[in-house]
Amino acid sequence: MSAGVMAAQASTASFTDGGAPQGIAVPAPVRLPTDQPPLLLVLVDAEEEFDWSAGFHRANTGVSAIDAIERGQDVFDPFGIKPIYVVDYPVAAAPAAAARIGALARDDRAEIGAHQHPWVCPPHDEQVGDQLSFPGNLPAELEAAKLDRLTQAIEAGTGVRPRIYQAGRYGIGPNTARILADQGYTVDCSASPPFDYAPEGGPDYSAWAPEPYWFGARRDMLGLPCTGAYVGTAGGRSHGLHAWATRPGPRRLRAPGILARLGVVERLRLSPEGFALGDMQRLTDVLLARGVRVFLMSYHAPSLKPGCTEYVRDADELAAFLQRMRDYCRWFFEQRGGGTTTTEGLATLLAAGGAAGGTAA
Repeated sequence: MSAGVMAAQASTASFTDGGAPQGIAVPAPVRLPTDQPPLLLVLVDAEEEFDWSAGFHRANTGVSAIDAIERGQDVFDPFGIKPIYVVDYPVAAAPAAAARIGALARDDRAEIGAHQHPWVCPPHDEQVGDQLSFPGNLPAELEAAKLDRLTQAIEAGTGVRPRIYQAGRYGIGPNTARILADQGYTVDCSASPPFDYAPEGGPDYSAWAPEPYWFGARRDMLGLPCTGAYVGTAGGRSHGLHAWATRPGPRRLRAPGILARLGVVERLRLSPEGFALGDMQRLTDVLLARGVRVFLMSYHAPSLKPGCTEYVRDADELAAFLQRMRDYCRWFFEQRGGGTTTTEGLATLLAAGGAAGGTAA
């Protein structure tokens, strides 16, 4: 089955990369005026714990890390940031975990969305494996059925009908936009520029801008990518050069680090997972200079419990993880004049062409 990405915006541009899926449409970004104060949103993958290096298994349904979700929430509350918790099926189906997230939404401290890990979401009609771990690679009927079951479980468990979606492994496909519209979703946060998942059978976001876009048959659904970009002097050659540097041979010679230190090319994501505070600040400043005004920081909820992800292995790393997010938010608000908003507020602001929207801490 093809792993193409949904046709997102009126742009007809497409790109391929060797054996990558064909016909991937690159969306046209929606830009706010350059005098618009930058806006920060936060997305949290509220998902089960599993070993990311050990493949995909239906039995991986532990959700004990959700008990630690307030650790992140306590970082964002002082800034008025309402994180978007995208909830997957094991969390939605665990009463205590779902109720904990639902309470944050009822207290107007958070938004709730859906996060699709197909290998742990019924109906279990597919063969578990790398290719079908990207939800957009499922047959349309099965992709729709799984999203319906997930949506119902989230509503039952949290008391909130989700309208925000993020595909597991960032894996939207050719049927995703229609399925989202049919089930009442209005926002998709699946895109992850400039990362390329084509070698694994997923979508290639290397040419996507880290900016919002409209998609769907009526162009009335909001695409909100996770913020990431290539930075450095390589410019348009960044993707090819980075792809070469991360091959086994050059990687053994530490080519990615050498290119980054030389300022040639570096692939950064706005995330405390695997990225230092300086990385996140540098990425933000580069994108601000390019005219980007909307930023989406993201991380996985299991990182809030030591030992559940490679990013937080002990109490010291947890403290540093939380401090990194706190320091970034303070820098964004105080040093870059930033503010925050919700997905609904952002859609309204974009539709209006920009204004002094958002709230600042």
